[in-house]
Amino acid sequence: MSFKIICCDKKSNARVGKLKTDHGVINTPIFMPVGTLGTVKGVHQRELNKDVKAEIILGNTYHLYLRPGIDVIQKAGGIHEFIRYKKPILTDSGGYQVYSLSSNRKITEKGVNFKSHIDGSSHFFTPEKAIEIQRTIGADIIMAFDECTPYPCDHNYVKKSMELTHRWLERCKIHFNKTKNLYNYKQFLFPIVQGGTYKNLRKISAEKIASYDFKGYAIGGLSVGEPHKDMYNMTKVVTNILPFEKPRYLMGVGTPSNLLECIALGVDMFDCVLPTRNARNGLLYTMEGSINIKNKKWKNDFSEIDKNGESYVDKNYSKAYLRHLIMSNELLGKQIASIHNLAFFSRLIRTAREEIKKENYLKWKNSIVKKLERRL
Repeated sequence: MSFKIICCDKKSNARVGKLKTDHGVINTPIFMPVGTLGTVKGVHQRELNKDVKAEIILGNTYHLYLRPGIDVIQKAGGIHEFIRYKKPILTDSGGYQVYSLSSNRKITEKGVNFKSHIDGSSHFFTPEKAIEIQRTIGADIIMAFDECTPYPCDHNYVKKSMELTHRWLERCKIHFNKTKNLYNYKQFLFPIVQGGTYKNLRKISAEKIASYDFKGYAIGGLSVGEPHKDMYNMTKVVTNILPFEKPRYLMGVGTPSNLLECIALGVDMFDCVLPTRNARNGLLYTMEGSINIKNKKWKNDFSEIDKNGESYVDKNYSKAYLRHLIMSNELLGKQIASIHNLAFFSRLIRTAREEIKKENYLKWKNSIVKKLERRL
């Protein structure tokens, strides 16, 4: 893996880069669609390539471990062969699911005991096991095992959690170096900065993580309910410390305006379930603002979904028809809306890259954010 910064914006910390993996090149900044169970919900690989123009997608270690099971994925030849996706893939470590399963898990120094959300069966994840599972899944980029704290959270708990994450990182690093790639391409491990919304803890964690020589670095524990201002402040603290020449990945973020604000802070990679989850509930994103397609005002609007959109669905279906499908709970409605939103996120990020190259990013960002936050 290699990362090259192509150009930087002079009035912000935004930058354009190229991240090379054995499965292809990723242009940054980049938004990565989330494929929790080996699928971006309701979207074919063909649509990911042609309409969304995705360059990398995510898989979820916890969910793939439970279903279909890593033995199935290994027999298939790894996650790329299993889902027939030829481009880069990133997997999280399962740490976020540990956070989301707070009522069904117990954290110790050794690892985490948790109960499956499917059948209640007990499982035990250690940093070493998280690495082994991700080795078997076979994503290009894999994540260190961490604990994600909720918001709000007591300073002392966040501090202890952060220190545990740092100790787990050392174990992840050792085990990653002991184990080999199972398939005919290389995998790379990213560590995760934690520290909640406490500036002093974020600084400590970022400095600790930056002391390790990894190919890239992730920022975790944000977009968990904290105000956007706190998200931006914590991101700024961390990006000012992490190595300039390495890619920075902000996990689980976020809205269109969140992405643009954090690009200005020097973030290179993003993922979020928001575009597909909101799509399934009838919320569409456009350059002019968001649309709740369930609203009665769209019932007789026979104009195309998005006149500025670039995907097949934007030009070939009307707002009235999409509203009908969503209101009728038809699967096609969820699919159309998901493709639209993912294609929009992808187009927004591509536009951001072009504005950075033109050294116009900050001016463009400040003007477009106001539109993005409108409800049409």
